[in-house]
Amino acid sequence: MSWNQFGLKNADKANSSEPYTSKELSPKPVEMYVFIDPLCPECWSLEPFLKKLSVEYGRFFTVRIIVSNFLNAMDANDPNKHIKLREHWERVARRTGMSCDGDFWLENSIANPWNVSIAIKAAEIQGKKAGKAFLRKTQEKLFLHKLDISDEEVLMQISEEAKIDTEEFAEDLYSETAKKAFQCDVKLTREMDIKSTPTLVFFNQSNDEQGVKITGLYPYEVYELILQEILQMSPIPSEKPPLETFIKDNGIVGSKEISVVYDWTPSKTEKEMKKLLFKQKVSRIHAKYGTFWKYKH
Repeated sequence: MSWNQFGLKNADKANSSEPYTSKELSPKPVEMYVFIDPLCPECWSLEPFLKKLSVEYGRFFTVRIIVSNFLNAMDANDPNKHIKLREHWERVARRTGMSCDGDFWLENSIANPWNVSIAIKAAEIQGKKAGKAFLRKTQEKLFLHKLDISDEEVLMQISEEAKIDTEEFAEDLYSETAKKAFQCDVKLTREMDIKSTPTLVFFNQSNDEQGVKITGLYPYEVYELILQEILQMSPIPSEKPPLETFIKDNGIVGSKEISVVYDWTPSKTEKEMKKLLFKQKVSRIHAKYGTFWKYKH
């Protein structure tokens, strides 16, 4: 298996402008830059693999979310734009098992795509954890519920469900700080020569070697192999948490995510989730493709 098989390239972290280089001291040796587009179904479909990486090897890396708006760059004057987007979403959902309802583009629309990216950065002002929680809820509202996630009312609802400070978020949403943070992401995307999403770039913070960049969706083993290559060792994966704990920690998860994280077949996942359903620990969320589960507090 050669790296070139998977379109891997080197990315030089030293080329990044000073403001974008993390100065936080961390005991974790690897920093993973995740370039995403909030409207990108492949980025949504990356979620199972990111969850599994965090469960098995989260003790070795930190994640930095970089928002890139490639989908917004599509020709706005193309009369078939929404039809093409619908077909693309449907193909990705059928291929990956992470439901995204392409009918959104025929029934609804994104009034202001840039609002979404700035909102994610506004949530991130409250910390990385807040930013990730907000991004996840944003994706759920778009891909599962077909809501216009650029609408201010929807964004406020997302902030509540993500359990971040809603008053602070409302203030930060239109702040220069959030706008500048998004501008930094756009600049970093250009500097690292990111052409599409999702793209992951792995850096070992303990040395000055170049990072490894991978664009697109691949089997989990590929991401695992890259992490091991960056670490220059093959660590033993951490023990997986009990299923109920995993659901509780994440709030809402898809059957696909559970199957990937626990190495279960779809039928095994359904069987285990029905046990929690019978105990009234979870409720089922029917999606156009597959099933999602919500933890009942």
